[in-house]
Amino acid sequence: MRQFRVWAPEAGAVRLQLDGVEHPMRRNGGGNWSVRVEAGQGARYGFLIDDDPMVLPDPRSARQPDGVHETSAVHDLDETVWTDRNWTGRPLAGSVFYELHIGTFTPEGTFDAAIEHLDHLVTLGVTTVELMPVNAFDGTHNWGYDGVGWYAVQESYGGPDGLQRFVDACHARGLAVCLDVVYNHLGPCGNYLPRFGPYLTAGRNTWGQSLNLDGPGSDAVRAYIIDNALRWLREFHLDALRIDAVHALVDRTATHLLDELVVETTALAAHLGRPLSLIAESDLNDPRLITPRAAGGYGLTGQWNDDLHHAVHTAVSGERQGYYADFGSLACLTQTLTHGFFHAGTYSSFRGRTHGAPLRRDLIPGSALFGYTCNHDQIGNRAIGDRPSAYLTPGQLAVKAALVLLSASTPMLFMGEEWGARTPFQFFTSHTDPVVAAATAAGRRAEFAEHGWSSDEVPDPQDPDTFTRSKLDWTEVGREPHARLLACYRGLLALRKSRPEFADPWLERVWADYDEAQRWFILRRGRISVVCNLAEDEVVIPVHGRVLLAWSPATESGAGTLISGHSFAVLEEGDGAGTVVTE
Repeated sequence: MRQFRVWAPEAGAVRLQLDGVEHPMRRNGGGNWSVRVEAGQGARYGFLIDDDPMVLPDPRSARQPDGVHETSAVHDLDETVWTDRNWTGRPLAGSVFYELHIGTFTPEGTFDAAIEHLDHLVTLGVTTVELMPVNAFDGTHNWGYDGVGWYAVQESYGGPDGLQRFVDACHARGLAVCLDVVYNHLGPCGNYLPRFGPYLTAGRNTWGQSLNLDGPGSDAVRAYIIDNALRWLREFHLDALRIDAVHALVDRTATHLLDELVVETTALAAHLGRPLSLIAESDLNDPRLITPRAAGGYGLTGQWNDDLHHAVHTAVSGERQGYYADFGSLACLTQTLTHGFFHAGTYSSFRGRTHGAPLRRDLIPGSALFGYTCNHDQIGNRAIGDRPSAYLTPGQLAVKAALVLLSASTPMLFMGEEWGARTPFQFFTSHTDPVVAAATAAGRRAEFAEHGWSSDEVPDPQDPDTFTRSKLDWTEVGREPHARLLACYRGLLALRKSRPEFADPWLERVWADYDEAQRWFILRRGRISVVCNLAEDEVVIPVHGRVLLAWSPATESGAGTLISGHSFAVLEEGDGAGTVVTE
């Protein structure tokens, strides 16, 4: 016998439809309804509320074989599949993350196809694979942030069994797995939660209606979210969750949802005997997110740091439009690499107000902040989804990599950046509702028209070719200039792993020197200096040392070290030579 339960506090009657047969459900406390019925693996079911003839999928459905608009399927993972009984997990400190989108990581776009490339990540020096959202969404392809079946796994990727095989394969290779989860909104197609109860509020954020985290009925909604997070960690053996846009979680209760989630995750980690990490995406520059609970913070393990991305990208590329306006100087780069946030109680011209707050460097390690040269947002939210490799030289890409991978932050790569992939990563959707599809395409064109882009230049997110163009081309890996850049990334990550100076997470022990006019920059980590020439012409930088790794030959000069244009060298105090990633 299997118990079916559903929360529908305002319903007068609820029936379970199981394989075409209806079963009345009994009202329990707290607005819950339940019934016990014999049901095997794969049995199709849904719920009927009052006199509405539409059979609704289960809000906690484990599988949606025919898509998010159809009935749910009974599904239990096969526990005999797991081979990771000796997996002890990975703490965040010392990790190297690699963000990927299952649908575009390989031509096939499945978990099983992605498994075939895991050895590439191990050789690269990655320790943790971060998956963009894989919960069930409308259509066949999507970035994943329009998910509506939060407990199910997208069928076109391989469903829940495919995710299980993927996680197990990662653990077998020593790779941890982080999953991106979205709790601030639901997608515009296939969201049936309001039919059951007050899951949403009248308030809206950028992407849709807000979740009801603090109004009447919010206890059950909060439990729905927390149970979902714990399901990924417990049932799918995941090691971390990246929580999307936590600044859009509207919660005015005394105990914030994030605080509650940290408490429950910590308890689960103790039970499982392995570390579990919670990582926030936040636009607030609010240190409370990653301040320990004992010191009055929420106690999240880490957070993405867009300030570091912006500081590195603008310094190297020279771009200054939009939210890049305040960035670009080497003083800004220094501030961000040594203090974490650039906007820390300072004026943001893009926002037109004071933004952020300084973090305590004696309390919060730099490893709690994620550093990246790019991610899905910073590429995909450009008008044509062009990667930095489309407009920067290989040397500039190498400089960006050196500054991020050898910083005190936890580094994160975006799929393909390690070889300078030339394929774009564009915004794509496959909404089945023609009205929503048309609105999505029109909204995308209008958004970039405001910034001077022609509507003809902005890819139609609903065009299947937009999705196909965004798939990685793995044949690039062995060709130049890709192979040289890949060797550089491998060298940088090997250096990060081998030298204790780069494992030191404390921002108080990170120093920098620079010359704004000559465009050179030095990142100092103990006895090691990461020396970067951001200009086109060669320059003598006033530092000496043994070359541990370099993009192009670095030669000793009486006044320092001669560095080619758009190049870097990693120098250690002393004499001798190291590795040069030559052409």
